[in-house]
Amino acid sequence: MNRQIAIIGSSGGNLYNLGGKEPQKLLDEILLQMESAGLTCVALQFIAAQSSMDSAKETTLAALYSWSISQGAPVIISEGSLKEVNEAARLLDREIAEQIELGEIEGIISMSADPVNTNRHAFEAAAKHKLPLTGTGGTSMAMLQSKGVHVIAASGTTGTTNRTRAVAFVTSLSKHWGLSYRPVIGGGAAAAIHAASSTSPWKRINIRGIMMASLPGFIGMALILAASKIPGLSALTSVFDLMIKALPVIIAVIAAKQISELDEVSIVAGIVAGVLSVEGGIIGGMIGGIGAGLIVHYVFRKCVEWRFPATTVNIVAGGISGLIAGLIVYFLIAPIALSAGELIRFLIETLVSWSPALAGLIAGLLIWPAIIGGVYHAAILPIVLLEMELTSNSFLGAVDMVGLVMVSAGITLANIIAPRDKGEAAVAAPGFAINMGFGTFVEAAYPFMFSNKLVFAGAVASAGLGGLLVGIFEVRGTAYVPSFLGPVTSNNTIGFLISMAASLLCSFLITFFVNKMSVYRNSKPAVSM
Repeated sequence: MNRQIAIIGSSGGNLYNLGGKEPQKLLDEILLQMESAGLTCVALQFIAAQSSMDSAKETTLAALYSWSISQGAPVIISEGSLKEVNEAARLLDREIAEQIELGEIEGIISMSADPVNTNRHAFEAAAKHKLPLTGTGGTSMAMLQSKGVHVIAASGTTGTTNRTRAVAFVTSLSKHWGLSYRPVIGGGAAAAIHAASSTSPWKRINIRGIMMASLPGFIGMALILAASKIPGLSALTSVFDLMIKALPVIIAVIAAKQISELDEVSIVAGIVAGVLSVEGGIIGGMIGGIGAGLIVHYVFRKCVEWRFPATTVNIVAGGISGLIAGLIVYFLIAPIALSAGELIRFLIETLVSWSPALAGLIAGLLIWPAIIGGVYHAAILPIVLLEMELTSNSFLGAVDMVGLVMVSAGITLANIIAPRDKGEAAVAAPGFAINMGFGTFVEAAYPFMFSNKLVFAGAVASAGLGGLLVGIFEVRGTAYVPSFLGPVTSNNTIGFLISMAASLLCSFLITFFVNKMSVYRNSKPAVSM
């Protein structure tokens, strides 16, 4: 008998730029992978807004997807303002909670959900019945863990795609129940034609999403640089130089694929455009990739309408589209794009050179408000990647590691050693391990920061201290790598190590003493009158 699954969530903040703004495709990929593992969807509550939840308002247009048993597919049951859709979602939330109470749901997939409001009853029921839950969304997953939900796998959203998320969800549930599962690679001519005739490619241009999806290439470059410093591996320096030249190609491929969504055809177009855009740096690569994605979309559609043979369609759409976009960048745009990238790096270096310590302090103090407010991925991360293009590390990348990752690690470590209650230690442990082991998932600290103003203030102060030290030592580094590799990939190993240790220790001590005071106050007997 197939296991019965509920899918709960929203188009999210960061998720919106990585598939959430096209909910039908996102849900279809999950359902495709579920079917391969013998999992059946029996409940669905997905709020799809027409903008990122980081900037959405009550008046933002949205739609509520539910599950139609008769159609065996997602259906829209409410449309209107986000406020109206949320009200409808609360009613559906109670229905799903009732299904859980009746034993009709055995597992949950969560994406950027709202455990406090629109999904409260369903997750309370899930916690009560210990249903296995897997999902993404740093803030929501951390809150679910703090509420006692049986989370079997959790992660943030950065760097994921609809397919990688779906495969991760189904793999986690399959392993939990011992089910056989082989990921399905969808696509084919029918899917390509559908993609070519759906949403306008102009609406899929998203610089933030392109940069985030390209991040693994930059991290790979940083790791090669670190390895080249090991005695006997100096030959890797030439590999590092080659990888720098490959970065525009990576970005061009990501851009072309995201915009046209034609899989192999768009990948070929992106590669051709990227190779011709190398002299323009990563800005040139992005322009070339965007151009290739737009051109391949229209060329592919026309070739299909003209009934070209499928092979000819791929050759014309992939090869010629990439050539047109790449040649435009090569002859016209590359010098301008390269100068733009150099100007941005020059401005950063100039600001830092005026007062490195002050620049580090300000960056550290602002980095938590930036990531909570949704500014980090939109503005800071692209600048980090522009800095890394030249030397594989950056000033803001170092502030990221000390101000976010190490501070989150310190807060979670304090809640492992001295939690306010025993349940918090179990919530904090996975977050600490991911922070230290992978240099990401800083949202693990959110439950502790948002529940205590002193811990929140301590996080900001610790980030400021770390940023100050980064400035004093003039460190250039990166996050998104294991913590022990951070200093090795930097330009100042000792300085980066001191900065990381200081911010971790500061956030740890503040949280430790705040927790101790909280436990002491709660254990103090009430004075009777």
